[in-house]
Amino acid sequence: MAAEHSVGFEPADRLAEDRESVRRRFWRKLKRVAAQLPFAEDLLAAYYCAFDRQTPRHVQASLLGAIAYFILPFDFVADVMPMLGFADDAAVLATAIRMVAGHITNEHREAARAALKRGVSEADVEAA
Repeated sequence: MAAEHSVGFEPADRLAEDRESVRRRFWRKLKRVAAQLPFAEDLLAAYYCAFDRQTPRHVQASLLGAIAYFILPFDFVADVMPMLGFADDAAVLATAIRMVAGHITNEHREAARAALKRGVSEADVEAA
């Protein structure tokens, strides 16, 4: 991935290069923490956009970097801290979304809402 489309946090940037690992680890972590995430819909819409074949590569790179940061087991603010735990993840994701907002379509958002409505399940992992 091009350096200009990275998160700027080397572990996330390296992880983002392995799309299948991001895919697997994303669904595992989302299942664990979805109820605690006020930005779950945006995160899922970004995920669907990142894995959409119609999405330009530079947009995929930006979103995969942000998603990789979310799934890393360590980050700047520990995810287990009440109220603050996901603040850094939200900031990284919000920045990436702001950069590529025009590429996140209504279809991506509808898919995110549908996934949240039915609950994150193993079927989502297989379908993803």
